[in-house]
Amino acid sequence: MDMPTGARVYEDLSLYIDGQFLGHEGRKTQDVLNPATDEVLGQLPHATKDDLDRALFAAQKAFRIWRATSPMERSKVLRKAAELVRDRAQQIARNITLDEGKVIADAINEVNNGAEHAEWSAEEGRRIYGRVIPPRAEGVRQIVIREPAGVCAAFTPWNFPFPIRAVVAALASGCTVILKGPEESPSATVALARIFHDAGLPAGCLNCVWGDPAEISSYLIRSPIVRVISFTGSVAVGMQLGALAGSLVKRCTLELGGHAPAIVFEDAEVERAAEMLAAFKYRNSGQICVSPSRMYVHEKVYDRFVGKFADYARALKVGSGLEKDTGMGPLAIARRMPVMASFMEDADRRGGRILVGGSRIGVRGNFFSPTVVTDLPDDCRLMTTEPFGPIAPIVRFKTLDEVIARANSLPYGLASYAFTTSTKVATAVSNGLEAGMVNINHFGMALAETPFGGTKDSGYGSKGGSENFDGYLVTKFVTQLN
Repeated sequence: MDMPTGARVYEDLSLYIDGQFLGHEGRKTQDVLNPATDEVLGQLPHATKDDLDRALFAAQKAFRIWRATSPMERSKVLRKAAELVRDRAQQIARNITLDEGKVIADAINEVNNGAEHAEWSAEEGRRIYGRVIPPRAEGVRQIVIREPAGVCAAFTPWNFPFPIRAVVAALASGCTVILKGPEESPSATVALARIFHDAGLPAGCLNCVWGDPAEISSYLIRSPIVRVISFTGSVAVGMQLGALAGSLVKRCTLELGGHAPAIVFEDAEVERAAEMLAAFKYRNSGQICVSPSRMYVHEKVYDRFVGKFADYARALKVGSGLEKDTGMGPLAIARRMPVMASFMEDADRRGGRILVGGSRIGVRGNFFSPTVVTDLPDDCRLMTTEPFGPIAPIVRFKTLDEVIARANSLPYGLASYAFTTSTKVATAVSNGLEAGMVNINHFGMALAETPFGGTKDSGYGSKGGSENFDGYLVTKFVTQLN
């Protein structure tokens, strides 16, 4: 891949507070590793308590100005940021591949999708309307106003490390942001700070900090300056942060993990479904919260589906995401490798049949083979706990009612999938599945104009669509007698 003239080999990692980039001086640092080679890419500085206090003060001060800034002016900044995202997409994506591991084409798509979210928020932020309520008495005026809630503390994940969705939703709403991106894959967060800096965002409207996740999150959420929390990550951590935010009566948007069921009915286009689900399953090595992670296939087409799915897994080239024709990169974090092994050990104990893969590849880097496991009981770990890796469990079902009940049996409800040529079955599935997003015969999520979010233990609140700003706005009712 050709790099832009003057592009950095890897991002110069730093904090970004009150319009200034702050380096390592006097701060604790941690190594950032390439998961494909184990090499050290750079040193990430951790924020001190003074840094956090400075970020809080800067965000609070900037909020007084940014909330009063015309939505038209806020829109101009976001549109300029989107333009810069597209201009720098190749370099940002290359660095994502270096520190997160995903295939370069997927990294480019992630960045360009972020530009779309910035453009959507730029336009929709100009249309945050209130309303007039007809009065009951003459001379009374009743209006509803939607106002920005305040400073937002945003916590974003390592698997999709370009954290633009939460940032642009908050900024378009008139909120300011303190962003704690992922320490494991930080380059895209620093790149985003540079983009908004160059786009003319006033100092203090966006601040980026790093450090021990538990310490940073607790400090920011407990601060009386922070009024909004946005978190994307695991169910366990999300519950902790949500409980803390709730105890302090703070607004919270949680996009948490799932364990997405994919149902293939007898009348489906079986081979097409198998290829689509396999390609999606192994995207980013299965490290996607909406990855199809438990496959239910009708017993009459089960063998056809499994055969096609397994063929795809066998043919998938695994390697560095920067190498030509690589279909799947490494796991992003070394600590996930023994977790994959533990899933396989449990599957073996529970009578699972390993058709493809099932083990580590090589000794350098975090490579785990694309894996297919069949003949599993519904109470085994792979069917009850999201693997968040390249392991695909496939099981049989007989009836519609049975498979809906099995799909809904877990406490998660983020994404779900179904393949059928029957309108009746499609309607029953869309009505019956307990999930924030239901995809039938294709994958249509994560578009800027559509809501993205879950239900049950998978969280609440949405990013994208007309729901994009709900978590960042408060409602004010004004009644006046003239």
